[in-house]
Amino acid sequence: MRYVFIVNPVAGKGNGRDWIVPMIEDYFSARLGNYKIYVTERPGQAEEISAAEARAGAPVWIFACGGEGTVYEVLNGMVGAEDVSLGVIPCGSANDFLKFFGAKEPFAKIDDQLEGTPVRLDLIRVGDRYCLNQCSAGMDAMVADDMRLFKNWPLISGKMTYYLSIARTFFRKLGVQIRISLDDVFVAEKRCLFATCANAPFYGGNFCSAPDANPADGKLESLIVAQMSRARAIPFLGKYSHGAHLSHPACTYRSCYSMEIEADAPIPINLDGEIIHSKRVRFEIVPGAVSFVLPKSLQSNINNLKTFEKALD
Repeated sequence: MRYVFIVNPVAGKGNGRDWIVPMIEDYFSARLGNYKIYVTERPGQAEEISAAEARAGAPVWIFACGGEGTVYEVLNGMVGAEDVSLGVIPCGSANDFLKFFGAKEPFAKIDDQLEGTPVRLDLIRVGDRYCLNQCSAGMDAMVADDMRLFKNWPLISGKMTYYLSIARTFFRKLGVQIRISLDDVFVAEKRCLFATCANAPFYGGNFCSAPDANPADGKLESLIVAQMSRARAIPFLGKYSHGAHLSHPACTYRSCYSMEIEADAPIPINLDGEIIHSKRVRFEIVPGAVSFVLPKSLQSNINNLKTFEKALD
């Protein structure tokens, strides 16, 4: 077995390298193990390293040490390689995907990780790219596009970064005019506050947009939120943050296998926190497409995580 750790030194508040690298080195100083540590120096490098290591000899566990952006790059580098598993050591602003498992702390412990077991999880395919968590268009994608302006401010948490971005977005015209199809059937053409496609429940710094999403059930959860006034949007966002919005009359929430969004002009599209601009985008489920390292302590408590039971079938 080989272990590869790809560390993003600027993830979160930029201090991940200070504790992740010593933790890895201390662990292997007392144990035999074939491991490498890479510290990235530029955007895109994590994907390049992941691709090279995924094809350099299996089996290999490749750990993305950073936030959503680092996981996105490492995932897209390794997809399609045989006998390769993805691990995540969180040091980003939010690491929302890990909240599905009920606790993030085990993912930050090297012994818990390396004594864990890989499980098969689904992915969202977007053209030739893959996402682990959520994709979206609308206000949230606009907010994600703006988050880069605030994420490096001192004393600002991941959730506060999201709130500041929301405040900035509120000064623009809310929502986007889009056409939406689910499973290749036209659903609506309307101005939407949000249109999300989820593989897991949380995104954007702890917002629970899709409380029923399960990354091991072979389907996606779609949410369409019609445009509303700023006065109505503010209380709605309070419900949205806690996953209590599904009964709201502006919401249409359905399970699906694919979701397609079209607009007359390029709009921001969120892919696990990474932003592209496009007039048309298609999200589709790829069941069991990635092997994901689940820490040992979460394995022992798995029966308490009701929504995750199918992942171990």
